[in-house]
Amino acid sequence: MTPVTARSYRPSDHSAGRRLWSELTNQHNRMYGEPTDDGGEGFEEYLTRLDLCGLWVADHADDGVIGLVGLIIRGRAGVVEPIVVTISHRHKGVGRKLLRHVANEARKRNMTALTISPASRNVDAIRSLHAAGYDVVSSIELTLDLERNPHEWQEDGLELHDMQFRS
Repeated sequence: MTPVTARSYRPSDHSAGRRLWSELTNQHNRMYGEPTDDGGEGFEEYLTRLDLCGLWVADHADDGVIGLVGLIIRGRAGVVEPIVVTISHRHKGVGRKLLRHVANEARKRNMTALTISPASRNVDAIRSLHAAGYDVVSSIELTLDLERNPHEWQEDGLELHDMQFRS
């Protein structure tokens, strides 16, 4: 396997970061039946966040930047946002390498915990995060579907505290 290194984001990584942001946004949009024409515009706003503590990339020796992970400050804790690996390099340990890297960076900053909020339908991501040690449920975000569009929500979501939720 060609080596992949985790390193700090550089200004020259901007177009790759925007492409990865677009991949992530479009994947989430497809999961929830939204339009998938995002060109990565949200990456520009993300880079201006005052609470952004760090941004790192997975740099593939042949393919260049193939992954991205960010760290947001929340008091003495941190939030991993975003974490994305380009589709052609998923399931090869790149995301795990980025998660280890961001955890080490958080330790260097004396943070007490890291949280991450995957989309509830992204079962692959949830499994990967669980395998990487993210096994404490620290908060839950619930949505009231005001339009009541049953086709947009999966009826067989998850059960929590003896209650059934759609995802």
